[in-house]
Formats: sequence, structure tokens, C-alpha cells
Amino acid sequence: MLLNDVHSPQDLKALSVVELQDLARQLREHIVDQVSKTGGHLAPGLGVVELTLALHFVYNSPSDKIVWDVGHQAYAHKLLTGRVDYFKTLRQFHGMSGFPKRSESEHDAFGVGHASTSISAALGLAVGRDHLKQSHAVVAVIGDGSMTGGMVFEALNNAGATKSITIILNDNKMSIAPNVGNFSRYLNRLISDPTYNRMREDWHGLLQKLPGTIGRRVEDIMGRAETVAKSVLKPGRLFEDLGARYFGPIDGHNIPELIEFLTRVRTMPGVNLVHVLTEKGRGLRIAEQDPYKWHGAAPFDVESGASSAPPTAQPALTTVFGKAMLELARKDAKIVGITGAMPSGCGLNILEKELPHQVFDVGIAEGHAVTFAAGLACAGMLPVVAIYSTFLQRAYDQMIHDVALQHLKVVFVLDRAGLVGADGPTHHGSFDLSYLRTIPEMTILAPSDETELRDMLHYALYGCEGPVAIRFPRGNAYSAEIRPGFVPITSNSFKVIEEGRDVLLLGAGFMLAELRKTSEILKQNGFNPTLADARFIKPLNVSGYQDLLSRHSTVVTLEDNALPGGFGAAIAEFIGDQEIQTRLLRYGLPDAFVEHGEIKQLYQELGIDGESVAVKVLKYLSDRR
Repeated sequence: MLLNDVHSPQDLKALSVVELQDLARQLREHIVDQVSKTGGHLAPGLGVVELTLALHFVYNSPSDKIVWDVGHQAYAHKLLTGRVDYFKTLRQFHGMSGFPKRSESEHDAFGVGHASTSISAALGLAVGRDHLKQSHAVVAVIGDGSMTGGMVFEALNNAGATKSITIILNDNKMSIAPNVGNFSRYLNRLISDPTYNRMREDWHGLLQKLPGTIGRRVEDIMGRAETVAKSVLKPGRLFEDLGARYFGPIDGHNIPELIEFLTRVRTMPGVNLVHVLTEKGRGLRIAEQDPYKWHGAAPFDVESGASSAPPTAQPALTTVFGKAMLELARKDAKIVGITGAMPSGCGLNILEKELPHQVFDVGIAEGHAVTFAAGLACAGMLPVVAIYSTFLQRAYDQMIHDVALQHLKVVFVLDRAGLVGADGPTHHGSFDLSYLRTIPEMTILAPSDETELRDMLHYALYGCEGPVAIRFPRGNAYSAEIRPGFVPITSNSFKVIEEGRDVLLLGAGFMLAELRKTSEILKQNGFNPTLADARFIKPLNVSGYQDLLSRHSTVVTLEDNALPGGFGAAIAEFIGDQEIQTRLLRYGLPDAFVEHGEIKQLYQELGIDGESVAVKVLKYLSDRR
């Protein structure tokens, strides 16, 4: 069967193993071809092709619910659920999302994008099914990396609330313990066999009828014998202690074996965990050799692996941050970096390579990362927590309770602040100014270029007290040459870039670049604007802003944060509290979830690019004249 002929999972049911294996080859070719053109998450999806085929062969989506953790591995799932043609628009503006999305397909049982959520969501689906007296199956597919998230164990601790749920542990790095071969597979087949389990239940019923304590003693001996066998031969004791019945490890690329196990487990009661071993990046040599590099890919040439994007001399902002960390940490052993499974994504790999003892990767556990940093601060260290803006949302309570309340010096570095592009609403850093501004004691810095980023890191460590957050967007530095050393920041206030009189343009962070365009257009139309770099989002310099704002009848703020609670809201509060007579025009991200697409396209769509802002301001100023 050709992939183009697959319109729903039902089309797989009559296929032979050979036909399914051929379909696996087609899926890989299709995923590689599309990702090479548009970019996307490559290695994760290539590793679960056979597993996805087996799931849709055994289960009946959409009546059966399959919940994907994170979701970056779900490209094959999308292709098998009627979206082959739509797949051409993967991660494009107004096109297919790179993650499962409930509004996109009835086969996407739960929308995802962040890690460690699948078991909790699947448990909710299963308990709802039981409550409504329905009978469909519920499956959670979770990768080994997501198992570091505390939500996983909270969900497992609560999993006894349902009659039946299946958890697929996709282990694509290394086995929890070595597979002991044929005997292990035989034992798995035995304990998953319906006859065995029926006999097990029958034995339990019979032994309960024996007089006195005889039945309980016999059952206890039998149970301990099974437990010992599993502990010696299998790596699943931890899961069984948490109440899940463990099966595996199973070859995640062996379609017949996957189908056999999933078919048996599908009808088994209780919480069943199937441990599947897969190879991340399977089927593409370059991805197999370096699955971490090819986890997410920009457009590339399939044969050589070379990037299709034009080369740039400017370093990534994460590289600028990483090099600044290394410069500072070389001189101060108290400085340590903390990341949640993203050392390269956040730039801490640069520090880790030279000073590995000054970097801690805690896995996908943002809450733990923040409280761990608080403990380090109590011990006299200078911890720098580098986490994407969207992921730091998960540690909001820890920032308040464990850091700010204790007035601890912890530096939060938020990469991917603002819009991130093709990864879309689950990854946009749209809310960090809003949630950070609510935290007492928190200083919030927004550099407008790479030089300010470096200087602000130095200031955060040595120039102020208490917790500090520095946020910057995804992207590259403006200059190929980075100024060495650090210039101390002596004023905790804005910086006037161009002095004018008609209108004040206040830019937050890298959005200053858009306001530079706005300023030029206003000048061309006869106005004389003042342009200022906000720099400090919190606290606001009271005397400085009183003077600056009162000298302008119109104030414009621009930010890449949601307008509710953001920088513009801070200025609005200040104007109201200080009773300053001026008109405020706020521009930023809407009170809505922004879809995926190229950042330039999204800015234009939202009307927050420099040109669009200029048109709005010109209309307002012209009307006032």
C-alpha cells in the first residue's frame, strides 16, 4: 500500500507485516523529505515509526485515545490519520502544527508541546471513560527523557483511580537494564498471555477459599517467587512498586512483536507499562550518528546534511550568553549554570565543555531546577538557571516560594522570550514579563542587543540583590564581533537613544529594533520622536520615568509579551499611579494564543512590526493635529 492511500488508521487493519514494514519505509522517507524543506523535529519521529504503525494497527483511533508526550515524535501519527496532503504545510504560517492539536484532528486526543504530561492526561481520559461507563482503550506514549518530570510519578501514584490504562515507555537512549534475551521475551509473553492472567486470577480466587491462613501463605509464596523472578530478569520493579504492571523491554522496530504485545495488553485491566526500545533518528544515517543534533532540524540537504539556510556570521544569542558565562565562571568558581535537559539549546554547553563541574543538567524538571538553585544560593553559590521562557512557567511557585520569599540571589536567564516561530503557541515565550512582574523582589532585565545581554548578566550576578531575570528572544546577535569584557551597569533605568519631543517610543528588549523603524518613518512624516530603550522592566525608575513621561503628550510602548501584565501595563500603572497627563498607546502580543509561522510574518499579522506600528501612530498623531 502507498502512503497516499492511507486516509485513516482503519486502512492499516488488513495489511500484512511485510506491507506494514514497507509503509514504515515510506513514512521515514516522507518525514525526511518534508523536514528537509521546512525544518522540524526529525530524529524523534524517525525513531517511533514502527511503534506508531503498531499502535494504529492494534488500537482504534479516534475511539481509542492515544496521548503523545511532548508530541514532537508524532509526525508518523499525523501521516497515518488522514493528513498526508496537509503535511506539506508542516510548521508553516497557517499550516499544520508540529505537535498534536485537538482542533486539527479528532485523532489528536490531547494537545501537547511540553514534557511529562501524557500519563496525567491519559489518566483523566481513562477516569472520565470509566465514569461515563464507556469501554475504549487509553494509551499514553512517553519518552524516557520525559520520565524525569515529577508529574509522571505524581500521575503513576494516582493511577489506581482507573480500571485500565496502557503506558508506552519509548526508551530511545539506553535500556533501563540490559535485555537478557530469549528467556526475558518468553517471560514477557507468559505474563502477558490472557490464559496466564486468567489462571492467575482463578488461583487467587481458589486460594481465598482455603481454610485459615493456608491460602494466604501459599499466595504469598507464589507472589514472592514471581517478584524475585521479575527483579532478577527484568528492569521494571520500580514501576511495579508504583502500581503499574511492567512488560519489556521490547524491540520497538519489530512490528510483529509490537503488535503481539499491544494486542495482549490492550484488554488487560489495571495500569500496564510497556517498555519499548527504539533508535532515535532511525533510517537516516546522519540522524542515527548524532540524534541529539538532529532532534530538531532547520531545512537541510538530505544527502550531505548541510543546512539549506544561508550562512550567517552573527553568533546565536545563546552562544553570546554561553561565552559570557564561561568568561565569568573562569574567574569565579561560585558561578554555576543549571539547565533542564537543554545545555546546547540554552548555551550552557559552552561552559560545560571547559568547566563541567560548574554545570548541572537536572533533566526535564524545571521546578526542581529552581529549588535546587535556591539551595545552591543558600550555600553561597551564584546559580544561573537557563531555561526557555515557556518552560520556566512550570516553576512559577518555586520562583515565588523558594527564591523570592527568601530574597535569594538566583539569576534566571530566559531564552526564547517572545515569539519563537514554527514551534508555535506551546513554545512562544509570550507571558514571562506578565508572570515575572507579579513576583516581589524580582528584578527583570530586557537587553536590546548582545552587548547589553552580556553586561546585564554581569550586573545580575554582581550589581544587585535578590533574584534577577534576563529575557531575550530566539535569534542571532546583530554584530559578528562581540565586544570583550563587561561594562558595569550603574543606572537602573531606561536609556534614551534619540532625543525628541512629539512622541515617546519605548521599546522593551529586542523590540527596540522595530521601534527604530517606526522612528524613521515618523521622521519622514515630519515628526520628531524620542526613542528609548527600556532595559529595566522591573523595577521602574520612578524619578526618571516621571520626567520622561511628563515631557511627552503621547507615549508608545512595544513589547513581544502579551499585553495583559506586560511592559505596557507597567507603564500604564505608573502613569495612573503618578497621575501623569499623557496618552499611552500599547502594542504587543494579544490576549490570545499566537499560532506558528515565521516571526516576521507573525509580527505583520499582529501589527507589531515597526512599519505597522508607525502606520497606527501616524494616524493617531495626524488625528490629534
